[in-house]
Amino acid sequence: MTVREHAVAREGRRPRAGAVEAAARIRAAGGFDAPLGVVLGTGLGGIADRLEDAWAIASRDTGWLASSTATGHRGRLVCGRLGGRPVVMLQGRVHAYEGFPPEMLTRGVELLAALGVRTLLLTNASGGLRPDMQGGELLVMNDHLDFVARPWGEGLEPMVGTVAPAAGLWYDPALVERALAATRAAGLPARQGVYAYLLGPSYETRAEYRMLRVMGADAVGMSTVPEVVVGRLLGLDVAAVSVVTNVARPDAPELTDADEVIRLAADSAEGVWAIVNALLERAVPG
Repeated sequence: MTVREHAVAREGRRPRAGAVEAAARIRAAGGFDAPLGVVLGTGLGGIADRLEDAWAIASRDTGWLASSTATGHRGRLVCGRLGGRPVVMLQGRVHAYEGFPPEMLTRGVELLAALGVRTLLLTNASGGLRPDMQGGELLVMNDHLDFVARPWGEGLEPMVGTVAPAAGLWYDPALVERALAATRAAGLPARQGVYAYLLGPSYETRAEYRMLRVMGADAVGMSTVPEVVVGRLLGLDVAAVSVVTNVARPDAPELTDADEVIRLAADSAEGVWAIVNALLERAVPG
């Protein structure tokens, strides 16, 4: 973390004015606030279709979000209910490899915060780095390695007198345990571990896979970490889960196909859905 980010974490932050204005437009058009926000990554957008009383708007129509060009990212914001409790979801995100600047990567999280979100669940698809992993299992992130290392959150508005949670603890341990308990109860494979964030869009070389394993990474992907950092700087409780869609075996490499990644991620939706339910129960106690 940069010196500036440490100062920001102590001071406290809030979404930029554009996010606040977009949230007001969404409410006026029929959307609503929610305590739980979810960002749905590659292949997981269909989870939002399970919400009751759903209201949706295209990302580009918010006047704040950009439309993703990445495969498997629908590009909508969906407000809905689960068991009568409000949830807001983003079907997809934008990535740095699409040509977007750093400040665009975190606009979705800012908008969720402006819509009242206090607990944030981020999801993605990743490549597994441990030989005992299997395609389709979930990695509940408990830490990350940021190999892109930009000053995430630099543009957020200062909020004097409010102290954000400790910035060094990116992932709420209680949420990690709750997510793992939800997958165990559902009988689905999951573990906790470290996610490595690389720029992409190319998949890693065999040498890079070996390096990442030595450095302690359990999975590698091209998103999420900027959103984690900004979510924490905004004072949100953050959890992140990655669907392992392929396992990197440097000594026996296989081709990774984007369509196969999307299919495997979609097949793991039940595990992510179980985590959504568990986190919503915490965000809105029954």
